[in-house]
Order: sequence, then C-alpha cells, then structure tokens
Amino acid sequence: MTHFAPAERADDAEIEIQKRKLKEEKLLEILFDSVPQPVLILNRQRQIVYANQSAVAYIGKDSTDELIGLRPGEAVSCIHAEEMPGGCGTSMFCSQCGAVRAILSSQAGTRDTQECRITTKSGDALDLRVWATPFSLQGNDFTIFYINDISNEKRRRVLERIFFHDILNTAGGLQSVSELLEHADYEEMEQFVRIVQQLSDSLIDEIRAQRILTAAENNELEIEPGPIESIGLLEEVVQAYEHYDIARDKKLLIDTEAESVEFRSDRTLVRRVISNLVKNALEAEPAGSTITLCSFRRQGSVEFTIHNPTVMNQEVKLQIFNRSFSTKGAGRGIGTYSIKLLTERYLGGTVDFVSEPQTGTIFTLRYPIQRSAGH
Repeated sequence: MTHFAPAERADDAEIEIQKRKLKEEKLLEILFDSVPQPVLILNRQRQIVYANQSAVAYIGKDSTDELIGLRPGEAVSCIHAEEMPGGCGTSMFCSQCGAVRAILSSQAGTRDTQECRITTKSGDALDLRVWATPFSLQGNDFTIFYINDISNEKRRRVLERIFFHDILNTAGGLQSVSELLEHADYEEMEQFVRIVQQLSDSLIDEIRAQRILTAAENNELEIEPGPIESIGLLEEVVQAYEHYDIARDKKLLIDTEAESVEFRSDRTLVRRVISNLVKNALEAEPAGSTITLCSFRRQGSVEFTIHNPTVMNQEVKLQIFNRSFSTKGAGRGIGTYSIKLLTERYLGGTVDFVSEPQTGTIFTLRYPIQRSAGH
C-alpha cells in the first residue's frame, strides 16, 4: 500500500547483481569518490545500490554496505520513512518531499532538481537540495542522486529575515514614535508611551526567540524547571498579545472551562511555545475571529490547546513542522518548527494538531506534571 510512490522493492539477489554491475565500472567509483558531496545511485525501486565515500560519511555509517538496499529517507532516518509498511516514499507526507519527487522525475527520463526538508528521528532538521539524473548501464535503469546540504544557507536566510527585516522594522517604528514624542501633547504622550512599550517588548521578544532557537539547535539550551500554574501562564500570554497589531479586531480568550493545573517545567520555554502558537493563530485569522486557549489535566500531564477557526490546506498540514516551511513566504519557517523542537527535545512533551472544517485548527501541547532538571 502506498500514498505516493510505488512500494515494491528489489530482492537481495537482484540488488547484489546491480551492485556488482556498478562495481565493475571502475571509472564510476573513481569519479564519484572524488566528489566532495554525497552521491547515491538508486535502482528502479529507489533503493541504494551505490554510495560514494562522502555519502557514507555524511549519513554517519562505517561502510557502503550499511546503506545498500535502503531508500534515501531510510538511510538518513527520516521520521516518516517507517510510517507505512512500504517505507520511504509511501506515506502521505512523502507527497511533499522534494527528494522523492526528483527521483520519480528521473525515472520518467527527466533530470530534476528539488529542495526537501527532512526531520530525522534524532530531531535534527535537514534542508537539502538534491539532483536526480537518469542513468542506464547494461540494461538497468538507475538514478544518480546528488545531495547538497543547504541547512546553513537556510539558517542564514532566516537570520537575515529576522534581523534585517522584522527587527529593523520594529526599530524603525520605535524611531518614528520617538520623533513624534518630541512634539506630542499630554494625551498623545500617554498613547505614544504605550506604543513604545509594545514595540520594545516586540523587539526584545524577537531577539530572545532567536537566541533560544540557536541554543536549542546547538544542543546548548539549559532547562531551568520551576513551578507553573497553567491558567496564570495563559493569562500572561493573552495580556502580552491582545494589544499587538496582529490582534486588532480579534478576540483572544481563555476558555471558561479551563482547568488550573500546577506542573513543573521551564516557564520561559513553555511560554515561548504557547506564544508562538498564539501568534501563528492571530496571523492566520481575519478581523472578527476568536482564538481560544485552554488547559486541562490529562493522565499525569497538563494539556494546553490553542484553537482558531481557519483550516489549513493539505500541503501546509503535511509540512507544518518542517524547519524551513512557512505560509508567510521565503525566509520564515521557524515558529512551528521551534514549537516541536522545544517541546519534544527539551521539555519532554508532545505536540500535535487537527485542522478540519468541523473543528477548525487545534494545536495540542502535553507536558508531564513533573519535569526533572536537564534535558
């Protein structure tokens, strides 16, 4: 069964024959091993029958034999590679994977270049640019699959977006308001002071968010557990956002049935996660909409929900937690990725969502009541 690419695989004997045919072409091995980037050769079933030394090193294996017979997503431990019995390429998420799409194009006779985002089982986020080129040898059709890791390039673009666009815009707003203050009367002064406070909070918030994310991705983030009361935390988030421009003409409410739950975790990180979800919900909604926050106790965990009426389309749902994916344009793609990273790698919790016409979009966060120090 498959939701996208064919699930069928070549058996071990067939793979061994294909591997031997490629091995006989000594020039191929010399050429590809001289390339500093990872190169794989795939058979018609998208299985690896050759890997150069750069690929072996990049994937973290000791020898090529450990990769033979695997598909690319299985080799790099993609979180979706085992969701279906057919393996890599067969889940609904694979329909959005640039790597699988490029391979299928190659098998149709067309050289293709795509970008793909892969989250591994260890929690690492890979941004890759891949090239897939059709290649025939002794009656067998193969795909030469070239990989370029562009994760650093993507991270740089995000930093540029945040620091050269978002933060610069906020700083520009502060400068404009400060100039108006010089000639303001008493009533205007009070209004301008509130705007300055809001812009200052936003500026600091953007810088702190990036600092937390950078430390988290570098495995340098230190957890500082402490007591938290759930409704009080939600009230802090509501108060922080209800006067922002993105909340104008929208309601941000705490559900009247919310339960007060005391738990232990890192307050700064939990608030950051909830704040990101609230910000995303506010940005997704038109004027007149209501975003509702809630908390419950569930089987030894505290559960937070953030609900907004707008429904995500299928493409967004399949990529929502990928690092570089964003509905807001190129160079964004940090909010929901950081939610999953902080919640699951550092806070010992889980995050999931539903987004259907009958429910709207509901993100659910679960954290243990007790959280030990460290990560």
